[in-house]
Amino acid sequence: MKPDVEIAQEADLEPIEKIGEKVGLTKDEIEPRGDHEAKLSLDAMKRYKDEKDGKLILVTTMTPTRSGEGKTTTTIGLSQALWKKGEKAMLGIREPSIGPTMGIKGGAAGGGYSQVLPMEDINLHFTGDLHAITIAHNLVSAVINNHMHRGNDMDIDPRKIVWPRVMDMNDRALRNTVVGLGGKSHGMPNENSFGITASSEVMAILCLAEGITDLKQRLSNVIVAYTYDGDPIYLEDFECVGAMASLMKHAIKPNLVQTIEGVPAFIHGGPFANIAHGTSSLISTKIGMGLSDYFITEAGFGSDLGAEKFFNIVCREGGLEPDVTVMVATVRALKRQGGVSRKKLDEKDLEAMKKGLPNLDKHLKNIQMFGVPVVVAINRFPSDTQEEIDYLKELCENIEVPYSVIEVYQEGGEGGFELAEEVKEMCDEENSNFSRLYSPQETPREKIEDIATKIYGADNVVYTPEAKKDLKRIKRIGLDDLPICMSKTHYSLSDDRKLRGRPRDFKVKIRKVRVNSGAGFLIPMAGDITTMPGLPSHPAAKDIDIDEDGKISGLF
Repeated sequence: MKPDVEIAQEADLEPIEKIGEKVGLTKDEIEPRGDHEAKLSLDAMKRYKDEKDGKLILVTTMTPTRSGEGKTTTTIGLSQALWKKGEKAMLGIREPSIGPTMGIKGGAAGGGYSQVLPMEDINLHFTGDLHAITIAHNLVSAVINNHMHRGNDMDIDPRKIVWPRVMDMNDRALRNTVVGLGGKSHGMPNENSFGITASSEVMAILCLAEGITDLKQRLSNVIVAYTYDGDPIYLEDFECVGAMASLMKHAIKPNLVQTIEGVPAFIHGGPFANIAHGTSSLISTKIGMGLSDYFITEAGFGSDLGAEKFFNIVCREGGLEPDVTVMVATVRALKRQGGVSRKKLDEKDLEAMKKGLPNLDKHLKNIQMFGVPVVVAINRFPSDTQEEIDYLKELCENIEVPYSVIEVYQEGGEGGFELAEEVKEMCDEENSNFSRLYSPQETPREKIEDIATKIYGADNVVYTPEAKKDLKRIKRIGLDDLPICMSKTHYSLSDDRKLRGRPRDFKVKIRKVRVNSGAGFLIPMAGDITTMPGLPSHPAAKDIDIDEDGKISGLF
């Protein structure tokens, strides 16, 4: 097959106004950004977010390999399959972060004949949302340091400033820094750090806010530092919330684009799933459900991360009840969970696939724990043999789970017809009995232990002295009722990335607990997760180029 970028460049795109018309949007309700991209107007946002809801389908995956299992491609392909069958379908996915685009994973616009377009723009800057979030976030850092420089009348303890800086690039050298060097006129020296923009609490807030008013209220509630006495200092104390919201006035509006087959798609927001909730914006999801009969969205990484957070955080915030979950499974992911090294994933190994099956089985049981019907989408890679695909089908039959083989990367919507029929049938049966894992009344420890023991399969949870101290402070400031957004590796069901399959007899260790009071959740840190990724030995940036005519190559 041709490279993704060539397939995208050869596609015939429809005018964005026509894409909007397909789901009932008028010209007055969209704000074009060129011929093939648009923002929704604030009026459209208000009009459609409370419309009668279509069916909500979540796409997740088993524990993924380093390069991913095609979750975004499946989301796009399923929407195209439903559309080709005459159904009014839409999809919503996250905006790509430029850091990973230039790193190991490449872009996040799907692949092959299941892409969202124009993929070059989407993967490179797009409508500028991430830049707006970066600037709004770093405005707070500047205001905090200016306050310290001007006398610090809030009595901020410089050792307890919990607001990092951010940038949308993988740069490990910025993980831990010192700012304010150079003498008295250059500010007060203090330790600082950088995260990637997708890890910013501002990003999480944008993706959970219902509108401008809610955005401002959530920003006001952010804890950015503590006094010498240990009292929290909120963002509203610095009187810059209005300026932040002004910088984000366009970023809060969902972005409308199209798939390679002309299906309307929202791409909005991009929080990481191993430090935040890992789904596209709540407002675009609610609007999409109001505009379509079937709205397909994805959650980052596996059921233990993105899906769990979608159910426990996003659905709680938005009052959503998913109808069906699609679990992406691949031959290569089963091999990896069965102990095969990354370099040998293209080699046939049925025994390793069998050993990896408990991982898929546990992810399926995780979804069933929430009462949501689930179907396995066996995403066929070009390197998969028919024998391997048949064996994976047999494994699914052995654990009595419905499945469909998809080839949406190679064939677009037609490669997902069987999955589309399965999803439609499940939606028609209305067998979803959705419920969340824990109640707000549980203590943070009880919520953490619910997730660790029930979703990960751990025996119990242990806490460092720092984590215990964090939990005491959280109780003292009255934030015990917030949901939990666990931070851990996505390479294992456990908090140890080396434990494959379905780990047993392990403990989850909580190092510390961060407070995202504006976004509205607590973040227990399990394992060593960094908010600032680094570049690999061969970054994708080395393969990207542009010619004299503006044609980009090497992007995927």
